[in-house]
Amino acid sequence: MSTRTIQVDRDIAADRKQAAQVAREQFTRQGTLVVNLVSSPGAGKTSLLQATAEYWNGRQRMAVLVGDIATNRDAERLAPYMPVKQLTTGGACHLELELVQRGLKQLPEVDYEFLFIENIGNLVCPASHDLAEHLRVVLVSTTEGDDKPGKYPKMFRTSQAMLISKLDLLPYVPFSVAAVIEDARTIQGDIEVMQVCALTGTGIETWCEWLDQQRQQLLVKGASV
Repeated sequence: MSTRTIQVDRDIAADRKQAAQVAREQFTRQGTLVVNLVSSPGAGKTSLLQATAEYWNGRQRMAVLVGDIATNRDAERLAPYMPVKQLTTGGACHLELELVQRGLKQLPEVDYEFLFIENIGNLVCPASHDLAEHLRVVLVSTTEGDDKPGKYPKMFRTSQAMLISKLDLLPYVPFSVAAVIEDARTIQGDIEVMQVCALTGTGIETWCEWLDQQRQQLLVKGASV
């Protein structure tokens, strides 16, 4: 059986980066801050989004695209609070821009101030995929251990902020806030760090104010794009 080698003079990775940049610039022009939430499974991304929506209480126009391998449970949970679309991969361990764009078209046509992408629970694969976000925010819960930045450096190196979640459980687990911050900043010296608890509301105001500041900066940038 003979084989043939076909040379394709095309950089697919470069094409994807370009597509993400074009989409990001469009979001910038329309004033929509896109936030890619990443974490291990069960770190509290959905709870954070619910707490964010409850804090803003309709004062901000927000929507979410929820990524999962299976089921639409998180989308159903968030639907009472904001427009939401479930993105089910059927096995893939991360979201890709094409799927995000398809989901975006199924949201109501509104000029959202914030678009959240709740990525699939995974600290490996999502680190390599640009979803046209302005910010990548990684959650580390107190229940999963304080060694995650060192074990998964690319995720933290490519994130602009780290949220330490489930603070209410801190007295009951062997987790060092100081250690996880030091580990993360060894990898990414400028990473913003916030501590939150969606259940009690601790840190949610700080998180929302930070998001609003980031969007205000985006609006200034958008005026020149």
